[in-house]
Amino acid sequence: MTSNVQGPSAPSVRRDPYEVLNVSRDASDQEIKTAYRKLALKYHPDKNGSNPQASELFKEVAFSYNILSDPEKRRQYDSAGFEALDNEGMDMEIDLSNLGTVNTMFAALFSKLGVPIKTTVSANVLEDALNGAVTIRPLPIGAAVSGKVDKQCAHFFGVTINEQQAQAGIVVRVTSATQSKFKLLYFEQDPSGGYGLVLQEDSEKTGKVTSAGMYFLHFQVYRMDSTVNVLTMSKDPEAAFFKRLDGLQPCELSELKAGTHIFAVYGDNFFKTATYNIEALCAKSFEDTTEKLKDIEAQILRKRNELRLFEIEYRKALAHFQNVTNRYKQEKQSVDELLKQRDDIQSLFTIASPASNASGNGSGTTANVQVPGEDLKADSLAEDGNSDGKDKPVKKKWFNLRGSDKKAG
Repeated sequence: MTSNVQGPSAPSVRRDPYEVLNVSRDASDQEIKTAYRKLALKYHPDKNGSNPQASELFKEVAFSYNILSDPEKRRQYDSAGFEALDNEGMDMEIDLSNLGTVNTMFAALFSKLGVPIKTTVSANVLEDALNGAVTIRPLPIGAAVSGKVDKQCAHFFGVTINEQQAQAGIVVRVTSATQSKFKLLYFEQDPSGGYGLVLQEDSEKTGKVTSAGMYFLHFQVYRMDSTVNVLTMSKDPEAAFFKRLDGLQPCELSELKAGTHIFAVYGDNFFKTATYNIEALCAKSFEDTTEKLKDIEAQILRKRNELRLFEIEYRKALAHFQNVTNRYKQEKQSVDELLKQRDDIQSLFTIASPASNASGNGSGTTANVQVPGEDLKADSLAEDGNSDGKDKPVKKKWFNLRGSDKKAG
C-alpha cells in the first residue's frame, strides 16, 4: 500500500506546524509538500554533520509535515491543537547514512529484536532526484526487472501508462526472495525539472519473502500503520483492541494519469545490498481482487467507527463494574465483621461466666452458682464419710456423745 513519507517522533518543544513549514493555515497540499521538501533537504543530517541543531530542526520539519500532510491529523490540530493528537504514537525515524558504524550496529540489533525502527531516505538520494541527476530505467507494464541495490542507494524506474491502463488502475510491487530490507518509493515531477519524493512503502516479511506494493485503483486505498498509538496501547492493554483500526491510514494518491511515472527501489539493509524483483501491472487483471479490497476496506472503516462508539460504552460499563466490584468487597467486609461481632457476643453465653451481683451481697463480687442436684450429691457423700463438708465433724461428735452416755449408764 502507498503511504506518507514521514512519521517521526515529536520534538521536545513543539511549535506551530504552519510556522515551522512557513506556510499559511489555508495552504494547499502541494504547497505544504513543496515547503517540506525544501526544508528537509536544508536541514538533513547528511548535509549538516557539524551542526547538531540541524538534526533537531530536521525532526521538527518532519514532525510538522507528518501532521499537515495527513488530512485527519491536520483537521484535529486545527480544531484543538496538539492536545487532539496522540503524539506518543508517532514513531521514530533515523537516517542510516548519518549513524556511523557503532550506532548502525545498535539499530540492526534492535531491528532483529523486533523493535520497529523506520529509516529516512538518504539526503544524497533525495537531492540527486530533485536535481534530476539520476538514471531512470524503463519498466514496461507486465514486465519484471531484477537487481541488487547498495545500502542507502536507489535504483530508479520509469513506468509509462496509456489512458486505458490509467483508467483501469496500476499496481507496482517489489519482492525479495532473500528477505532483503528495502523501500518502494514514488516520485513526482518537480517544477525545477527534477523529481520530489511523495510516497514510500517499507518492505514487510510475507511468508518466505519480503515485499512492498503501491496500488492506484481510483478509490481511496488505505494502509495499516502498526506504529500508530503503539505507546498508548502498551500502557492500556484494552486499547490494543480499540485503537488497532486507527492504524488504517488513507494513502495520498488513489490514481495515476496517463504518462510516465517514476518509482525507485531503495536499499534499506544495514550492512549489505538488497536483492529485489520489481514489476508494474495493470489492475485490470486484478478486477476480482480490486472489488474485494474495496469491499473489505469499507467494512473495516465502518467497524472502526462502530468501535469508537463501543469503546465509550465499554469504558462506562467497565467503570460501573469496577465501582460495583469495590462495593462488593466493602459489603463483604462489613458482613464478615458483623458476624464476627455476633459470634463474640454469643460466646459470652456458652463459654464465659456471666457477671452479676449475688443476692444480699453488696460487695459486687461474682456469686457461686450451684447446679441443681448438687446438694443431694453432697449429703450422700457426707453420709458415706467421703465428704469434706462442714457438718461432718459435728455429726460424728453427736454420735460419740450418745455412745458415751450409754456406757456410763
